[in-house]
Amino acid sequence: MKKLLAMAVAASALAVAAPASAQAWQSINQRQRNLDARIDAGVRSGQLTRAEAYRLRREYGQIAALEARYRRNGLTIAERRDLDRRFDYLSRQIQAERHDWDRRRG
Repeated sequence: MKKLLAMAVAASALAVAAPASAQAWQSINQRQRNLDARIDAGVRSGQLTRAEAYRLRREYGQIAALEARYRRNGLTIAERRDLDRRFDYLSRQIQAERHDWDRRRG
């Protein structure tokens, strides 16, 4: 009986943990769409100045070009990690710029 109970608890723990870990991962294309949408939303709301948006879009474009270069020969795990690291950094920059209280004049 104890063995059956332990197996049931372990199975339920795995069932709960699996969806949470699956939701954390995003495809490269999905991450790019999300980052682009966050920049657009920041411009529309006035949280990003033109200069901030320009700089963030330029960095976004550089990452997109790097991703295209990586994909030409097939994306390795190391290249995927590099892109993830760069996307994470850009995401933090967007967050910081949107909440730094710089506002467009107008």
